[in-house]
Parts: sequence; structure tokens; C-alpha cells
Amino acid sequence: MALPRTPVAAQNQPTLAQLRALIAVVDAGGFGEAAAELNASQSSLSEAVGKLEALAGRPLLRRSASGTVPTPAGLRAVAHARAAVQAAGDVLLAAQDDGELSGVLRISSFRSAATHLLPPVLAAFRRQHPAVTIRLLDGDRNRGNTGEQQVRSGQADLALVEGEAAAGLRLTPLFQDDYLFVAPASRGPHPVTVEELAGGPLLLSPRGNSCHQRIETHLLGLGVDTPGITEIEQDSVILGMVRHGLGVTVMPRLALLPVPDGLILLPLPAPLNRTMAVAALPHRAGLPLIRAFTAALVASLGPRPAEQFASQTLRVWN
Repeated sequence: MALPRTPVAAQNQPTLAQLRALIAVVDAGGFGEAAAELNASQSSLSEAVGKLEALAGRPLLRRSASGTVPTPAGLRAVAHARAAVQAAGDVLLAAQDDGELSGVLRISSFRSAATHLLPPVLAAFRRQHPAVTIRLLDGDRNRGNTGEQQVRSGQADLALVEGEAAAGLRLTPLFQDDYLFVAPASRGPHPVTVEELAGGPLLLSPRGNSCHQRIETHLLGLGVDTPGITEIEQDSVILGMVRHGLGVTVMPRLALLPVPDGLILLPLPAPLNRTMAVAALPHRAGLPLIRAFTAALVASLGPRPAEQFASQTLRVWN
């Protein structure tokens, strides 16, 4: 009995293996690095990408001083490659039963949320769904590849984001995180004034960080000139300098937990806050694995999460 022949049109379509090879090389910045990441041979990746380029009729990658990078055609191709590979995986994810989840869930988060919000949720979720592997990605805005971008590109399934920065994504609100004035404990608990903020020195995260931009805009709205801001990369360094009287800072409450000794945290003269949310692509938000983790994250915060955080901060005022 003769086997059915593969239609000519199907022979001219890329395979998922070829698409995965292209994505891996682009993400890793080279064939050797991608081979190590996938535990595959460099020659097999090179062959897969070569066949894909032959189908496309043009080069998709080129070598540069910084490694292997996509050509303009490669940039367009890899975006669709991510969507195709993701859609193929979603066929199986969509068929899962809510009580028997498995697979890989990639979560992008900025530093403070990964430190203070995620660990208890991850521990509880692992106990309930031991067949699910969680991978955490760095979603800090000043690193250049934000959580929102990672979700849109298919590199992440979910991201902890500031809600106003995630247009086009399905958002599940979590809580309002307010910004606080931070000074040495010796300052005392009297209210913060605009004049005190203007007096500085003011220590903030780097200018490319969304918190820096939000704080600077808020201060300008209060009439505070901001040329004297000192930019420091690490929150822990900022807080150490404040504790030793080298300046003051403004930070979101979430970044200040647990509250370090020797500091006092107070409301700003005019409130400033950010909306924390978990983001997913709209057409993927209903997948059982993504839906289950989103629900677990919401449930972990309880009905009044903002007051939970406030109670932890108030301890240093007493």
C-alpha cells in the first residue's frame, strides 16, 4: 500500500523545529550559545536555520561584532516564529484539565515584586501543581526588555507590570502601591513638606527606570526642581546611604519591604501611587495554566492587599 504523499505546499512550509532554532539563536546571540542552551549540536541548529533561510529566499541572520543578530527580514520573521511556536504549544495547554496542569510557565517580574510578592505564590502553586515548571524572567524597565515587551513577543506568558504601561494586554489588577518618603529615623515623624523634598539631596533609581520618571514628574508638579537628583542603580545602596544621612529618597512601598532598620517612611505631601497588575496576551489569558496562576496570585493577596502592606510599613513609625 502506497503512503500518501506530502502536498507540495506543505513541503514549502517551515517546521516548528526550524522556527525554534531561529528563535533560540536570536535570543542567545549566537549558534554556540543557543546550542548550549538547548543541549543540541551547533551543526543541527545551523542546518535548521539554513533550511529556513532557503525557504525564505534570503538571509535571516548575520554575524556582527556583538554576535549573531537578525537581519531586517529576520526581525520580521522571528516575531511570527514566536507566535507560531507559541500557538502550537497552546493547543496542548488549552486541552489541559484545570486540576492536572503541566508544562512550563514563564513569568516576567521586576525586582521588588519578584522579591516580595512571588515567592509564597510560587511555593503554594508548586505544591498544588508539581508538574508545572516555573521560569522567572527579569522584567526591570531599566534592563531594556520589559515584562510588557516579553509578553507581547512571546518570551513570557505572564508579567507583573505597572498597569498604565501595558496597553493592549489583558490586565488583572492586584493592588495600588503608594510611594513613600524615606529618611533617617532621626528625622522624626512630622509631615513631609515640599520644601524638604526640594532641599535634597535626593537619591533615586536611574533615569530610564519607570519609578524615576514617575517620581520626577510628580515632583515637578509640586514645583520641586530636580537637577540635584543623584542616580543609583541598587535600591539597597540608596537605603544604606539614606540610613547614614547622605540624602533622602522616594520609593514605592513594595520596594521597601521588609522595612530596613534606622529609616522612617512617611506619606508624600501629595499622594503618588502605581497600579500593580498581572498581564497576559488577551487570547492566552484563558488558558488553564495562565488562568490558574493568575487566580493564585490574586488569592494570595487577600481582599485588601494595600492595607496588608501599610501595616508592615507602620511598624517603623511606632
